[in-house]
Amino acid sequence: MGVTSLSQEFPCPIAPARMFKALIVDSNKVIPKLLPQFIASVDVLQGNGGPGTIEQVNFTEASPFKFVKHRLDELDQDNFFCKYSMIEGDPLGEKLESIDYEVKFEAAADGGCVCKMTSKYNAIGDSAVNEEQIKEGKENALAIYKVVESYLLQNPDVYA
Repeated sequence: MGVTSLSQEFPCPIAPARMFKALIVDSNKVIPKLLPQFIASVDVLQGNGGPGTIEQVNFTEASPFKFVKHRLDELDQDNFFCKYSMIEGDPLGEKLESIDYEVKFEAAADGGCVCKMTSKYNAIGDSAVNEEQIKEGKENALAIYKVVESYLLQNPDVYA
């Protein structure tokens, strides 16, 4: 199985605790609320929000995908860190077994934070990872991040 990794960083004016809570801990409530045109629902299939929890993200007809399933592998709320994996769904196609994500929010000197994300694309056998798919995934992650950032800027009392 070949692995292709991508790391990226996003600066943000929001404190790490607020971004972590909105984007990671409460994502199943926040993301559908902020992106109803793309996300129909997020359903918890197994678990209680801690490691081992499996969620299914159901997309609207505006998306080229129907659903994805994520498994939470590690959650460290004190250090604003999590690991989760996309274990099933249309974006995996026939060439990817899974996509593993590590996300960490670090405090910045200006009171905001830096989001550090690493994505590992785990190919099936000798399959080549589609570079266009990686680029699209990166752009989608940044778009969601920016929507949540904007929401928290406009609502300073949320997760304060």
